[in-house]
Amino acid sequence: MCFGFAHVLHAAPLVFRCHALRIVHYRGVVHLRTVRNECVPNWRRWPSQSRRLCSTGPAANTGKDRKYDVDPSQFAQKVVRNFCIIAHVDHGKSTLSDRLLEFTGTIKTSKENQQVLDRLPVERERGITVKAQTVSMVYDRPGDPDSPYLLNLIDTPGHVDFSYEVLRSVAVCQGVILLVDANQGIQAQTVANFNIAFCSDLVIIPVLNKIDLKNANVEGVTQQIENLFGIDKKDVLKVSAKQGTGIEELVNAVIERIPPPSGNVDAPFRGFLLDSWYDRYRGVIALVIAIDGILRPGDEIVSHTTGTTYTVRDVGFMKPLETPTAMLCAGQTGYVVANMRSPKEAHIGDTLSHKSDEVKTLPKFQGVKAHGFCRNLPRGPVQKQRTQKCSRTASSQRSERTSYYRVQPRVGSGVASRIPGTPSHGCLLSEA
Repeated sequence: MCFGFAHVLHAAPLVFRCHALRIVHYRGVVHLRTVRNECVPNWRRWPSQSRRLCSTGPAANTGKDRKYDVDPSQFAQKVVRNFCIIAHVDHGKSTLSDRLLEFTGTIKTSKENQQVLDRLPVERERGITVKAQTVSMVYDRPGDPDSPYLLNLIDTPGHVDFSYEVLRSVAVCQGVILLVDANQGIQAQTVANFNIAFCSDLVIIPVLNKIDLKNANVEGVTQQIENLFGIDKKDVLKVSAKQGTGIEELVNAVIERIPPPSGNVDAPFRGFLLDSWYDRYRGVIALVIAIDGILRPGDEIVSHTTGTTYTVRDVGFMKPLETPTAMLCAGQTGYVVANMRSPKEAHIGDTLSHKSDEVKTLPKFQGVKAHGFCRNLPRGPVQKQRTQKCSRTASSQRSERTSYYRVQPRVGSGVASRIPGTPSHGCLLSEA
């Protein structure tokens, strides 16, 4: 057995094959596989950015010597703004998010920036937002001594089937941007989303979008906003997300009108679990807003719902991709990678805190019941295996979806799923 030669060149992987065991050492990661009896170098293509659960290389370094692009400690709570964009479907929420990202310098200005926050293939194919996405923007406001500001934006869906995403988003925000199409005017979901924000006692910034269109009725729609919502016409901002008109005024309004989050950075850590997704290499990645205290890699946290203890491996901001940071401070929103293996462990609305601290549990988020039911009936054994595999994958990636195998004498055997929302919600989640 060839168990020596632990340190090899980092430029390319070397493979030592001997007596049904292959040892691969690449960038500090050891891989063991069963092969034939031979010992040759392997120069095959290797992933340039490999994500791993267990590593001794630089990617797993969580010590103080690790360098970060963003320092969360420089953002006091008074310079943090948590807000979301709510509107009717196809009123320009994702396009406005793209312009905000470009204006704050989060992404480079380019004509190719279209639906940056819509990451699911079905979202880009159909042009609608299915999942609410979060992004942190650092904005250095000219002439402001309090700069830079940390603006946490949540882009929400506009379709009625995904109103559950809007409810989760407004629960952690202090203000909203109410976007209205200057061509179509106020629609059904505009009123529904306004009521959600109004009942949540959030600051509402009315914004009139698509003022560059030929048939835009700017004055008429502005009067509608005043009559239906009781908002002064002077407070209505006019922008064109496509042309980038009025974006600076909108960012200034977010800073000036929306209050900073409340919380105590010196108190024990308390976090609100807003969302989660599954990564096959790192397990469950939770989207958490820090209510109080500070969370660092290496801390032990406990779930107030299940009582399970987890060790934090990584924390960071979404900019819009995952950007690791040294900590998450009170009022900030970011992702947390712990040793969660299944999305069923990440309960939406759960309170996370340090294991050694006894803190008060945050009010739980009111979940939504499953209103959509769908069933897949395979015709043969091959399709049956594929259906079961796809169902397990979909359930593992989305905690809100529940799938189970069911047999009925008249219909036959198949996979049944329960989804929060309507049947169209289930179809879109199946495509995603």
